[in-house]
Amino acid sequence: MRKIYTLFIVLLLAASCVAQDIHYSQYDYSMLNLNPAHTGLFDGDYRLNANQRTQWKSVTIPYSTFSLAADAFEPLEKKNFGAGIQVNHDIAGDSHFRTFQFNFTGSYFVKMADTTQKLSIGVLAGITNRNINYDQLYFDNQYNGIQYDPGLDHQETFSRESRTYMNLQFGAIYFKSLGHRKFIMGGIALANISKPKQSYFDVNTIKLDRRFDLHANAQFPINETFEVMPSILCQFQGTYKEIIAGSQLRYILVNEKGVYRALRGGVFYRTKDAAFVNVGFEMDHKWTAAVSYDLNLSDLIPASNRRGGLEFSLIYILDVFNPKRIQHRVCPNYI
Repeated sequence: MRKIYTLFIVLLLAASCVAQDIHYSQYDYSMLNLNPAHTGLFDGDYRLNANQRTQWKSVTIPYSTFSLAADAFEPLEKKNFGAGIQVNHDIAGDSHFRTFQFNFTGSYFVKMADTTQKLSIGVLAGITNRNINYDQLYFDNQYNGIQYDPGLDHQETFSRESRTYMNLQFGAIYFKSLGHRKFIMGGIALANISKPKQSYFDVNTIKLDRRFDLHANAQFPINETFEVMPSILCQFQGTYKEIIAGSQLRYILVNEKGVYRALRGGVFYRTKDAAFVNVGFEMDHKWTAAVSYDLNLSDLIPASNRRGGLEFSLIYILDVFNPKRIQHRVCPNYI
């Protein structure tokens, strides 16, 4: 029970400290956004994950995204289960179009005869609220023939300023250890299962398309100091698709008993859109911090001047020491 209470407290405290499109280049640093089957899939008791992204600052009012997630392995002492909580907050464009999500995630770890394998099945359920500020927009009726006059009535009628709907997502992840410092992992996920309505004019035919995700990553040692970590993400939603592929290289600085330090860096390519580089630092298998920057390669280059998005990620894993109570049998007096 303490794990569940801790998750709520940590999340609420952190969420109050910061304030968006829920789209990250560092997708493998935002695990619960990637696949709910990632819930509890780590070595430790609790995990806290924070992500922040700012993009298109060179083009328009910046799009800003923040996410916070906390999950636990085997909460309530329920073996083979994971539980998590997630908050996403996004603000985009002149209208301050805001998206807020609050989700619960859960996972079940299927028992495998081969202990080098893991199979996790996850589910995400929550709510999304989206709202728009029409007062921040410019309309043609507000031009007085010479210049824009914000005091003029825009003479527009809007059906609504916000919309709230349920989130539902399923996913599965398979993990296979191939030896010391060597593994492969792959997953699938289906999001927006209920296809919620999206129209602000109450047009029932406009719905959010389901999104199908495929992702895989691996780790292979080159020698005692270097490890290569390739990964790929494929997303399909309606008529759109996105493919991100690349690899990171880890350089182990220190790997002694109780002390671990490593640097990592990589290059990735998002098809027909951008390339990005990221660098990160790992400490004691508990802290991971990373930063990345997108270089725009799309048709928006004339406006963006190739500048894209700056992104930060932070992961912390906590182990709770639970000493076992050893009961001693008291011998009778006559022995």
